Amino acid sequence: MYKILTKKILNPTVTMMEIEAPFVAAKAQAGQFIILRVDEEGERIPLTIAGYDRAAGSVKIIFQIVGASTALLGAKEAGDYIADFAGPLGRPTKTEGLRKVAVVGGGVGCAIALPVAQKLFEQGCTVHSVIGFRNRDLVILEDEFAAASEKLVLMTDDGSAGRQGLVTQALRELIESGEEYDEVIAIGPLVMMKFVVAVTKEFGIKTTVSMNPVMIDGTGMCGGCRLTVGGKVKFACVDGPDFDGFEVDFDEAMERASIYSDFEHHRYEDTCNLLNKEGAQ
Repeated sequence: MYKILTKKILNPTVTMMEIEAPFVAAKAQAGQFIILRVDEEGERIPLTIAGYDRAAGSVKIIFQIVGASTALLGAKEAGDYIADFAGPLGRPTKTEGLRKVAVVGGGVGCAIALPVAQKLFEQGCTVHSVIGFRNRDLVILEDEFAAASEKLVLMTDDGSAGRQGLVTQALRELIESGEEYDEVIAIGPLVMMKFVVAVTKEFGIKTTVSMNPVMIDGTGMCGGCRLTVGGKVKFACVDGPDFDGFEVDFDEAMERASIYSDFEHHRYEDTCNLLNKEGAQ
């Protein structure tokens, strides 16, 4: 069992928790993920490591409540326990030797992008961060990105915070203004990463994307997280989650991601009804 040390609501649908997991914290690196189960009968949930404290033996996770299992996790409070917390899994993000990088995050993907930006910044790399959200109420981690970036551009779809527009617009403007990046690292919704890659291809800028498809075991055995990268089958849990954005088949990935949406929606509704009944008792 793993104790929830702290819980913080970042916006109406996104929550940050700090989990007591000393063995995971001892080896965790930016870009890696864990797989947890809320209880003994729960499904496995892959979540990227959003931060860690080796001395305290704790790991931060940030998750969006979108389905049944994340709703159950979100109902937990500090002092409660979860059944399993396995990791670190996946390959760390490669940051060595980079001198100037644009980190592009979209929505809850910013929780994955932040530790990458922080690691780059700590290594002396010049970091420009572009983060995007639908509106002001959904903005997360703005101060943390500002502290780890020489330049930060905040975009919202409706202009209620930062500038109105998409992250691709801001990235293009930075590149066209003369900024020369060794690499662009994009983390967020599949469609966002697809169009970030479309921009960077025009300028020949190496682009890394973080893929988070459906995972079950996290060891490459189930095949649920398979992707087509460079015309070959890859598994996000062991070959990634980072891949060359120029080689990822985003259309296939988006089609596969939608397979379980109806099922998950019904599970989420059932779980919410159950939690509401328990809360009313």
